[in-house]
Amino acid sequence: QVHLVESGGGAVTAGGSLRLSCLASGPTTFSSCAVAWFRQPPGKEREWVAAITWSGDNTFYANSVKGRSAISRDNAKNTAYLQLNNLKVEDTAVYFCAATLRRSTWDENEYDWWGQGTQVTVSS
Repeated sequence: QVHLVESGGGAVTAGGSLRLSCLASGPTTFSSCAVAWFRQPPGKEREWVAAITWSGDNTFYANSVKGRSAISRDNAKNTAYLQLNNLKVEDTAVYFCAATLRRSTWDENEYDWWGQGTQVTVSS
């Protein structure tokens, strides 16, 4: 069991940056989990954004954020991060982190634990 809490969302203007954090707690060792970020834009389905392996050695990005974002983790702090740069209006969404003991993947069905989400709003 992993309890995840996101933070760092907010309202920014286009071109700005935010760093989202995902703090993990619970009996399952966070460093054994792959972690991903998903987002759900208003009125749309949830979509995968980025993923990172348990070690942090490999990262993966959706085309929509590739080159503008960076996923990372600090296992000593039980925290994963998502740096978002050059934000666009279309990045407006609730951002969720998720964790799994399985391989990192874009498939949300493979993730067992989810945070409550943090709102990111980008204005023009």
